[in-house]
Amino acid sequence: MNCQPIKNMLVYICTNTDQFCLLCDEPSEQLYPLCIACEQALPWLDEQCRRCALPLAMDGLLCGGCRRRPPAFSRVIAPWHYGFPIDTLVSRFKHSSQWPLGRLLAQLLGHSLTHRYNEGLPRPDRLLPVPLAKRRLRQRGFNQAAMLARWLAGQLRLPCDERLLQRVRDTPAQQALGARARHRNLRQAFALAPGCELDGLHLALVDDVLTTGATAQAIARLLRQAGARRVDIYCLARTPRPGQA
Repeated sequence: MNCQPIKNMLVYICTNTDQFCLLCDEPSEQLYPLCIACEQALPWLDEQCRRCALPLAMDGLLCGGCRRRPPAFSRVIAPWHYGFPIDTLVSRFKHSSQWPLGRLLAQLLGHSLTHRYNEGLPRPDRLLPVPLAKRRLRQRGFNQAAMLARWLAGQLRLPCDERLLQRVRDTPAQQALGARARHRNLRQAFALAPGCELDGLHLALVDDVLTTGATAQAIARLLRQAGARRVDIYCLARTPRPGQA
């Protein structure tokens, strides 16, 4: 059963007509449906940890967590911190099936990644979306990470593998759990497809939001143990620590 939306539906209609900003409904005057004023007002993530993208007071530093216990992934790329209106846009895409918003965010993430590649960020061999639990996939009808990965793959001309990663254990929703509980919740939740060969590959994991990094860490460790040379994380937004401005 394919729970993903059909490609020729609303999400693609908005990219082939005269563009209006999806935030303020004014003419966008750009190649994507977002006006310059609204784009500049987005919560761009500038100062961040150079490994996990945690918002910091200065750019280019390592956060305390990455210094004490380096994660299994090499780099997190996230254009924004999880603040207004990105939090609302992600929620409307994820929970209200407003796919044009997800398509727009994926396009902007693709622009950010292209800029990073031009500055020397290594291009991965393959994109991997974070798999969704079967029960949650039935409830929602689509996997938002898989949709983002498909859109990015087309824009960046990279292969996308939606079968390599599997969710083998249905776990409680991460949103209601603290950092330690999230890590315990994800133990043995993921597996690799039988017969996959990852030796020497550079892989990029695609998700919508990085919060504690528990999911990214669990999957990156699994991929590295299977022989992957490097694992990066591509996501729309990074949350600050609780209580952090």
